[in-house]
Amino acid sequence: MSLIPATILTGFLGSGKTTLLKRVLAEAHGQKIAVIENEFGEENIDSDILVSDTNEQIIQMSNGCICCTIREDLRATLRDLAEKRRKGELDFERVVIETTGLADPGPVAQTFFMDDEVAESYLLDSILTLVDAKHAEQQLNDRQEARRQVGFADQIFISKADLVSKEDLDALMHRVKHMNPRAPQRAVHFGEVALSEVFDLRGFNLNAKLDIDPDFLTEDTHDHEGHDHDHAHGVHCDHPSHAHDDHGHGHHHHHDDDVKSFVFKSERAFDAAKLEDFLGAVVNIYGPRMLRYKGVLHMVGTERKVIFQGVHQLMGSDLGPPWAEGEVRNSKMVFIGIDLPKDILLQGLEQSLA
Repeated sequence: MSLIPATILTGFLGSGKTTLLKRVLAEAHGQKIAVIENEFGEENIDSDILVSDTNEQIIQMSNGCICCTIREDLRATLRDLAEKRRKGELDFERVVIETTGLADPGPVAQTFFMDDEVAESYLLDSILTLVDAKHAEQQLNDRQEARRQVGFADQIFISKADLVSKEDLDALMHRVKHMNPRAPQRAVHFGEVALSEVFDLRGFNLNAKLDIDPDFLTEDTHDHEGHDHDHAHGVHCDHPSHAHDDHGHGHHHHHDDDVKSFVFKSERAFDAAKLEDFLGAVVNIYGPRMLRYKGVLHMVGTERKVIFQGVHQLMGSDLGPPWAEGEVRNSKMVFIGIDLPKDILLQGLEQSLA
């Protein structure tokens, strides 16, 4: 049997996860989807779709989708679903896990790599994050979970964009892009999203192309170095959600978010042994703070691209397609994490070049 694709849906409380999910489930797409939701979430899908006071853990819905609530840990639920599918007791083609609004998606993603049984049945496709345009500024200032959800995303949907001004929306999108330049983001209205933007994104596929917003690489570096901010929210700032009235500057309105990203590029080839030693050491020390990292590498001794990526302490690499004739061979890596020591990382990468 082929692997079952899995999608993690995350976003802060009230960001519209359930609205999006209801739309995906109700649409006549002919796909049979199993939804797993963390039952202590404030919002459950119960109102229209799910009767939550039933003792049944798994509920078959009229359109062939199924829903279940986690009453034990995620691994057990995933194994249980896969086994019922193998035995022909349940019929579904993919899984969507809706996390509670306060959840860090990292451990959920790691389940797919750390548990052999789960890894043999499922393929983690992507992490989708919903961001509530109206409340995001305050949530991102105050709550690390909200920042982590942005850092982990493969695709970002901004909900409730019609409730804020164009300037505020632009400033939010700009801020989010600096936190995570590799996730495309777009505003969505009431969860109206094409299924092609939700499923089969291959965000965790090592061979998927490395998308980094090209503008991100050309902007003035001081924009996201944390030095020239109009105001930094640091330890000396008692009220993280000061009402700032300088939104009018649009792009010059910066926040010293602890979730940041940076990109490393070089046309010199990497020495495989040096790079492996360096990345191994970095992941050992900073793994818990490294949310997502991904790269396409030019390595000595191979005519093919080397694709690598990781989540926290888990890192993997794979041979990608051959370098095309006339293609500029270069390495491009993006790191997204919490207070990562950019200088140490860039210096170490530089020293790992052949």
